[in-house]
Amino acid sequence: MYDRVRSILASKGRTVHTSTPTTTVFAAIAAMNERRIGALVVIEAGAPIGILTERDILVRLLAAEADPKVTLVSRVMTRDPIMVSPDTSVGEAMRIMTKHRCRHLPVTDVGELCGLISIGDLTNWVVRDQQRRIDDLHGLTLQRFVGSLR
Repeated sequence: MYDRVRSILASKGRTVHTSTPTTTVFAAIAAMNERRIGALVVIEAGAPIGILTERDILVRLLAAEADPKVTLVSRVMTRDPIMVSPDTSVGEAMRIMTKHRCRHLPVTDVGELCGLISIGDLTNWVVRDQQRRIDDLHGLTLQRFVGSLR
């Protein structure tokens, strides 16, 4: 939980799939489906200005019965998404996601987009960390047991 987001990015990679605000939602959905991802960071003039998620599409497009072939990403995206830095702890990123009920956090470093983490990334990281700790404790227990036999 004290590990940093930068550790997750080093493990999973820093690739971020993006869209522009003038892309149609239909094209954005196609890109998300092709890549099997749940979000696109929306970029304008090289900077993140929003995020388009599956939830945005359900709530703002389908519920409004808008046509995805003519509706622009800018009409559906979440503007000014919450972002974290690579130095944010895994625990803090989880607290942010829980508090704000979001599943994805863009990662920026000195204003530059450098990654995207999901709640799945964080959960996997915590589970792996806990498994490493369990393995370490089992190793210590085994060493102590073998040592006591000598």
